[in-house]
Amino acid sequence: MRATDRYPGRVLRTKALRSSSLRLLNDRDLGDVLELCDRDPVVNVFVSSRVREAGLDPVRLGGQMWGYLPGGRLTSACYAGANLVPVAASQAAATAFAGRARMQGRRCSSIVGPAEAVAQMWDLLRPYWSTPREIRDTQPVMAISGPPHTAPDPQLRRVRPDELDVLLPASIAMFTEEVGVSPLGPDGGAAYRARVAELIALGRAFARIEDGQVMFKAEIGAVTPYACQVQGVWVRPGLRGRGLAVAGMAALVQEALRSVAPVVSLYVNDFNAPARAVYRKVGFTELATLASVLF
Repeated sequence: MRATDRYPGRVLRTKALRSSSLRLLNDRDLGDVLELCDRDPVVNVFVSSRVREAGLDPVRLGGQMWGYLPGGRLTSACYAGANLVPVAASQAAATAFAGRARMQGRRCSSIVGPAEAVAQMWDLLRPYWSTPREIRDTQPVMAISGPPHTAPDPQLRRVRPDELDVLLPASIAMFTEEVGVSPLGPDGGAAYRARVAELIALGRAFARIEDGQVMFKAEIGAVTPYACQVQGVWVRPGLRGRGLAVAGMAALVQEALRSVAPVVSLYVNDFNAPARAVYRKVGFTELATLASVLF
């Protein structure tokens, strides 16, 4: 029996909101979930990409997909895996999702998504969950769909599989600097190494490498037919401020628009003025605002 067959139509009930509108979704809901994500394909690119790759079976997806269906029609969803990510969440849906998350206890390392929905969910969960490491309440979503405004770096290229050990230290440094904790968990970094290797194998890891060292790097983490999302942008310390990021991002945009998706997106912390300046020089514009609660 498939995992989805064990709970078709199962209602997720909470003390805060006892409503048949909240339901665990399964593969029979796939078309409706993708249609919901595609209403805002840039903001929802992460969830859309995961669903397109894995479907809605919790085992394959790596988490559950909760649906809010007033009157039997899907109007909002929430991915509940390593991250808790609301999609098109109305106030009622955000309340329902927070109630379900409170009932099952915190299993995620972050809540991330449209700023208003994340703020509402966190207000409801704050009294019951542990204190977060950090709250980033303003993270602009930026995107570009045309040629970059600056000259691309001709030395940026896809990282080869045999260069995993070259890219990995830079990836670890980027993650630690950006998130504030090391990605090398109890498994000694095996899971993170596997993820970096997967991105390389998919042709989504890009870098400028000189003498066996990464000068600039970035990856494309999420891909749909409508958009892709850049992550892990990093310049080697000591080389920052020399234009490597502008030229590298221009080259990445050029290649991504040619071979990956018609829109290239990312999100950035509002306090990271240098990064926002780089992206604006390349031609990115701000479309929306996300927020993250990091545990």
